[in-house]
Amino acid sequence: MSRKTKVFLTLLLVAALFCVFIALRIAVFKPGSTVKPVKIAAGEYDPAIWGKYYPLEYKSYQKNLEMVPSPTGYGDSRKIQHSIKEPEILTNFKGMAFSKDYAEDRGHPYAIQDLKETKRISPNSPGACMTCKTANLIDIYKEMGWTYAKTPLTQLFPRMNHPVVCANCHDPETMNLRVINPAFIEAMQKKGIDVKKAPRDRMRSYVCGQCHVEYYFEPGTSRVIFPWDKGLLPEQMYAYYSEKPGGFTEDWLHPDSRAKMLKAQHPDFETWSNGTHGKAGVSCADCHMPFMRENGQKYTSHWVTSPMKHVKASCTKCHVEGEAWLLETVKTTQNSVWQLQRIAGTVVARAHEAIGRAEAAAKVNSAEIDKAREFVRKAQWFWDIVAAENSMGFHNPTQILNTLGQSIDLAHQAISTANRAANTSN
Repeated sequence: MSRKTKVFLTLLLVAALFCVFIALRIAVFKPGSTVKPVKIAAGEYDPAIWGKYYPLEYKSYQKNLEMVPSPTGYGDSRKIQHSIKEPEILTNFKGMAFSKDYAEDRGHPYAIQDLKETKRISPNSPGACMTCKTANLIDIYKEMGWTYAKTPLTQLFPRMNHPVVCANCHDPETMNLRVINPAFIEAMQKKGIDVKKAPRDRMRSYVCGQCHVEYYFEPGTSRVIFPWDKGLLPEQMYAYYSEKPGGFTEDWLHPDSRAKMLKAQHPDFETWSNGTHGKAGVSCADCHMPFMRENGQKYTSHWVTSPMKHVKASCTKCHVEGEAWLLETVKTTQNSVWQLQRIAGTVVARAHEAIGRAEAAAKVNSAEIDKAREFVRKAQWFWDIVAAENSMGFHNPTQILNTLGQSIDLAHQAISTANRAANTSN
């Protein structure tokens, strides 16, 4: 046997042994990467019970109890008032509950506690306020239908035993993803989508979108409705509200400008839908609940938090630029949005004050004042639809920056129109 033949055979043997090693390694770890579904009794909402069968998922869910600063400086999980950094909030939401209490959102386990403790709740608050705060919505809606929405919230508190938990998103028997919010189901039906038949990749966003959305309460019934009939863009939702759906005209009347105002609610799903990731089919869970491994077992993280807290798991499967570059890119986008958000909010506050001064003038053009009110209503909507969204613009930077630019322009038009109405100047 020649020397070359011996070398060739040796290399061949090494290669064969390496392949055998890889095959054995895959065979050993494959069983550990698959979790066999366990049937859990319907109506069991305690996440600790679910955690007995899904310990890694439950362990990661418990991390939602952490209250820590965000890696980018935005999207904190500590209970801090927004008005500390954005004092214009006190003017823009003057006359309604958000001027009294507008704290940063905490994790899902705090949903009921924060609802009970917020100063925005009063004895007159409708049961609709608890729609996205508890898994007990399943039984309450099954028993009461939409009548729960106008039932005093304080009467429903005793039935709210668990916050946002496993059962909000998973069928206990099959572990399949599901949606429990009737408002989302109805809104999607209007779009021709049956969420019960939706594929899993879509459901990985729908379970989040059932709550992280814009909505309003129907006059008289307090039924929760999503303003999507004309589309999900800020101007399309504003056009929907302008038609006074079901008699809904405003969330409150601003005491200074006397404008009929709208309050935006965390429109994360709408903003993401029209953004780069949404259009590319990247789900909410891909970034906020990435796949993890522990001791060879693959699982979905249920620590619903900023992707910047685990960049490698959330981002590097698609992006190869490196963790430091990715974090810096997100920070740059959020810093730009924050700067324009502050400008927009401040000019909107000035607009409310300008309209109030103009109306108090001895001679005022009522038609011009009405125009100014429409300008400030729309300007604040465009500012608030950004400020109320949780990504500080990153879900859709192009749309967000355009929306803030329009808000600033509309607020300036409100000021100039108010000054013209009273024949005054800044």
